[in-house]
Amino acid sequence: MSTPYGIDPYAPPSGTGCAECEASGGWWFHLRRCAQCGHIGCCDSSPAKHATAHFRATGHPMIRSFEPGEGWFWNYETSEMYESGPELAPPECHPADQPAPGPEGRVPANWADSLD
Repeated sequence: MSTPYGIDPYAPPSGTGCAECEASGGWWFHLRRCAQCGHIGCCDSSPAKHATAHFRATGHPMIRSFEPGEGWFWNYETSEMYESGPELAPPECHPADQPAPGPEGRVPANWADSLD
């Protein structure tokens, strides 16, 4: 069986939070994992939309939710959602005790006002 285009099941996640938000002191609503390289970015409801920015910068088309209990994939090139897909290198999600939105201590009190 071949691996679908844009997915490397052996690429580990880049961390437990959005790489760019962690570097800049930002915050996120939900996390997405690049299925090709493992980059963790924030979703399009987050202020910075780093997962989509990663796709635009790299052309890596597939992401997987990095939220506990979610296993869906999204293809940026075709705008298709898949309820499941191949198993990826662990961990499958951010730590269960990490809040969403997160990270703890950086989320503004009025965070819901900034959601798309």
